Amino acid sequence: MPAQIGGVRVVHDGWARYLVAEVIQPDGTRISREVEDHGRATAVFPYDPERRVAMLVSQLRAPLLYAGGPESILEAPAGLLEDEAPEEGARREVSEETGIRLGALDLVASAWSAPGISTERMDLFLGAYSAADRIGVGGGLADESEAVTVHEIPLAELAAMVGRGALSDMKTLVLLFALQIRRPDLFAPQG
Repeated sequence: MPAQIGGVRVVHDGWARYLVAEVIQPDGTRISREVEDHGRATAVFPYDPERRVAMLVSQLRAPLLYAGGPESILEAPAGLLEDEAPEEGARREVSEETGIRLGALDLVASAWSAPGISTERMDLFLGAYSAADRIGVGGGLADESEAVTVHEIPLAELAAMVGRGALSDMKTLVLLFALQIRRPDLFAPQG
């Protein structure tokens, strides 16, 4: 028999739900596992191929503080889907957080963020933009207590940050690596 969920107990229901699931293993053994559940998410790496820059964000992250880390790190714009297609959610999040409008998106992957604890599946995209695509200032939504800082950083500097261990958000690393593989010309020295 394949593994299955025998029952679920909700221990918190807020922005995310926290559950304790009883898992029945193939041999019939029952174990308990904690589950964080908040639904699908999306992230996009906005980059300007003409100016060879990317638009990343930073904001206060309580889990980082709790874990003894910095209060924020550079991240690709991301967020939860709101009854919308992943592409539309990606465009909405980028607009809210950075103030730029994206057109076509290039799917990198639909991946599980932390399968040992979370139900989150994140659709990861690359999205080209130009200076003409700025439609606002960004900064996130005040009614969601977002205080997003927008950073436009040269792609070569982001690649150098990886070498120094200064870029530490998993989704952002995956997206930067995907862009390096798909568009190595954007990282080559100019001249």
